Amino acid sequence: MKAENVEISDFHQLDMRVGTILSAELFPEARKPAYKLKVDFGLRIGIKKSSAQITERYTLDGLMGMQVVAVINLPPRQIGNFMSEVLVVGFPDDNGAVCLATVDSPVPNGSRLF
Repeated sequence: MKAENVEISDFHQLDMRVGTILSAELFPEARKPAYKLKVDFGLRIGIKKSSAQITERYTLDGLMGMQVVAVINLPPRQIGNFMSEVLVVGFPDDNGAVCLATVDSPVPNGSRLF
């Protein structure tokens, strides 16, 4: 599938930031296996919640302290009994399991992707 061309101004409307996972727990109420995450985006943005279908590649303990990339300016989304405030992003591997988008060196929480 070929992606449509967009203007750079369209890309800049997405506010993508890095944050550190503070906690992760099972989300048994989700239709597909998922975790509930709390991610720290720094003092200006704060701690936000997200639901992520990443159980195939990640353990709860392995997620702690990981810096991840998330879109922070999408509307909150109700997922079962949980309100997801940000969209943690990743890429599918050869089996379709999500591999989180991360940084290769630590950066300040809340740093914006540009």
